[in-house]
Amino acid sequence: MAARQPPWKRKAPPGKKARTSLTAAEIKAARERAAAAGRRYPNLVDNMWALRQRSLRDR
Repeated sequence: MAARQPPWKRKAPPGKKARTSLTAAEIKAARERAAAAGRRYPNLVDNMWALRQRSLRDR
């Protein structure tokens, strides 16, 4: 079984836009998550987490 690639090396799933803008509230949530983890700025994983919260909320 092949190891999974990290998110920054994966391509977007078929039928999905490659880029999605975060709302102001999502940016704030990503910044708060980064601060809680001791990071000064949000990274890709924090931004992906914020987008995931949107998709979970829209269900």
